[in-house]
Amino acid sequence: MAKKLSPTAFTKAVMRSFMAESGLEPRILSAEAGRVNFELDIHKDHTNRLNTIHGGTLASLVDLGGSLAVASTGRYATGVSTDLNVTYLSPGGRPGDVLGGTATCDKIGKTLAYTTVTFTNSKGQLAARGSHTKYVAGTMGEAGPYVAPPEFSEDVE
Repeated sequence: MAKKLSPTAFTKAVMRSFMAESGLEPRILSAEAGRVNFELDIHKDHTNRLNTIHGGTLASLVDLGGSLAVASTGRYATGVSTDLNVTYLSPGGRPGDVLGGTATCDKIGKTLAYTTVTFTNSKGQLAARGSHTKYVAGTMGEAGPYVAPPEFSEDVE
């Protein structure tokens, strides 16, 4: 039987499962129930033709960050997106810069979870903020909260 993990270890396990299937690979700095701090090293493949982080990359990070915020509440399955919004406020950065992110699960009910994700550029400016709504009915695993498959949860503490 899989063991129950701390919110940080569990969220890292969920991130490992995301990374097995996607291209974005931010680092999780910390997680607690309902809140995740992460950062992304900006590379050329994250940028637009002006060599700044692409708005689509930030939108993908709102999706990923919102999902991780839901995961930090103990759900390995993080639901399905129903709505995603991004507001771009300042340049996010260029290759070589680090983009900081904070995702919060502001409210989670029987069927929907509401998340907010904010991004800070390497100058400390608020670069963007997003909101992400997810359909989460039936996403709590049979083993209960904070239990991830062993292939993603080994050595995460």
